[in-house]
Amino acid sequence: MQGSANLNLMIRAARKAARGLVKDFREVENLQVSVKAPGDFVSRADREAERVIREELTTGRPTYGWIGEETGEAKGEDPTRRWIVDPLDGTTNFLHGLPHWAISIALEHKGQIVSAVVYDPAKDELFWAEKGLGAWMNDRRLRVSGRVQMSEALFATGVPFGTRAGLGQSLAEVGRLMPGTAGLRRWGAASLDLAYVAAGRFDGFWERGLGPWDLAAGMLLVREAGGFAGGIDPAGDPLTTGEIIAANAGLFEPFAALVRGG
Repeated sequence: MQGSANLNLMIRAARKAARGLVKDFREVENLQVSVKAPGDFVSRADREAERVIREELTTGRPTYGWIGEETGEAKGEDPTRRWIVDPLDGTTNFLHGLPHWAISIALEHKGQIVSAVVYDPAKDELFWAEKGLGAWMNDRRLRVSGRVQMSEALFATGVPFGTRAGLGQSLAEVGRLMPGTAGLRRWGAASLDLAYVAAGRFDGFWERGLGPWDLAAGMLLVREAGGFAGGIDPAGDPLTTGEIIAANAGLFEPFAALVRGG
């Protein structure tokens, strides 16, 4: 595997954090769990993974900024670069013993995501990309699917849970999409949903209410695999709005039209 020094640093950080997460996942019933909000849990494993990643990245690049799901944002001496990190995407899956969760790390430079890592330790699948150099899963080059018929396409989304707003809107979108497609999945880890679009496993994905750490790395994976990824509102930037829609080139427009209500 060849990549930039920054990408290799990101991969090392993800793999190092994964060792602790895998150990805790095997003993999930012993985790010390606190509640952030109804249906939105954070574990000791989550916090420890973020600590490991932050230590590794900031030691290697001490001038870069940082934003993480658990620890928030910290400005760096270099205002043009920052790490965007979700140490455990799919926390609820993790806490229920479901092997579908990931570590997501992205590097932003001058407002653009330039490097991305999404690592699924349970399956040992490492998705990675660099701007202009393509997307990969382990040592295999990724391409989005070639499907062009909505009736053959499989989509993924996230549906609000607990007290989160937007359930009605999400169900309306699902209602518009389901009748003319091959199906819909709600797997609970946005970074992996986007990685699966890049790998051609899903034909498209959309979700609202995300943090930048949920989608930054996956967005670059999709684009570098030949797909489209942008705001549900065409004028919006997913990193600031928290809303994203992604698909292959042939399906993006009809898919987006249904999601947007057109």
